Amino acid sequence: MADDLRTLRESIAEVDRGLFELLHRRMELSARVGRVKAASGMEVVARDVEDRILGRARERAEAAGISEEAMESIFRDILRASVERQHRVGMEERVRRGGRVLVVGGAGGMGSWLRRFLALVGHRVDAIDPAWADLSAEEGRWSTLEAVPSLEPYDAVVLSVPLARGPEVLDGVTARRPRGLVVEIASIQSHIEPSLVRAEERGVRTCALHPMFGPGASPYEPLTFVLACRREPTEERQAVEAFLRHPYTRVVAIPFAHHDRLMGWLLGLAHLHGMLFGAALAESGLDPAELLACASTTFTRQAGTARSVLLEDPELYFDIQRLNPHREAVYAAARDSLSRLVSSVREDDLDGFRGLLAGARRAVGEAE
Repeated sequence: MADDLRTLRESIAEVDRGLFELLHRRMELSARVGRVKAASGMEVVARDVEDRILGRARERAEAAGISEEAMESIFRDILRASVERQHRVGMEERVRRGGRVLVVGGAGGMGSWLRRFLALVGHRVDAIDPAWADLSAEEGRWSTLEAVPSLEPYDAVVLSVPLARGPEVLDGVTARRPRGLVVEIASIQSHIEPSLVRAEERGVRTCALHPMFGPGASPYEPLTFVLACRREPTEERQAVEAFLRHPYTRVVAIPFAHHDRLMGWLLGLAHLHGMLFGAALAESGLDPAELLACASTTFTRQAGTARSVLLEDPELYFDIQRLNPHREAVYAAARDSLSRLVSSVREDDLDGFRGLLAGARRAVGEAE
């Protein structure tokens, strides 16, 4: 038996070596495709081609003895690697077409991500952050806005600063009347609007672009940005998409006035749920190790989501709650929903409980 198992493992290792060679060959072909696309200015991602490849993968899943989901997952990863390879080999061409960008708050989590991302898509990136005050001078790196000789060279200035400081920093930047687009990425926008109005009065172009992901996101996964439009959406979208220049970005344009209401639910409620989940567990008196050892699938998933919230910067998450003018509607809905669920259980009202869950399923986009 041991000899048979050893033989099988050696055979599998031999197949793996063949797979590595095939993947190497595929990535080399992807690199050649990337050079052709870069030279002609074509988009890296071709959705119709990807869909056909994934369709073929699903069709062959049964013959390979695995599920369609597993086969599709394998080929999605291969496609993502191919996109990364194409993107990397076209870097020289993209740099020639790229602009110059200044990131304010460049040493922070999201600021650091933006510096890497913007360099990846071909921009030349400089940055400002007070964390660099004690470091030796370096070209393209400053500790204060005042230390930057001129904003004239920059095609865009991106603000990645604490929420509460957003208006002050935006005013400081637009007071110098930069020629380039000023991009602020705040999670909450209402408190920044007066500064955006002042920027327009100064003749400065601005946009409110909210990344719907954190600094741990891979640049080779889908990246959703919400664009809170104060002007004509098509015009704003074109300016932003030209600036982002990346195959996996998705820009969703919404009215500026709608942004914070939407974020009250997308961020405020989601964060609140994670914080409440952990805070309630803290009141249970149960050993966390025992909970994890005995955890159900549902508990494990919810605990993972809660940890992703609880490990974030408390100041940021406090400001997301505090600065959102729509927070009371979210809190009222959470209190009311909890009260109705508790009442249906206490009153042995199965029909009422079913009705609540049916409405909840529709709200999260699941068919009954």
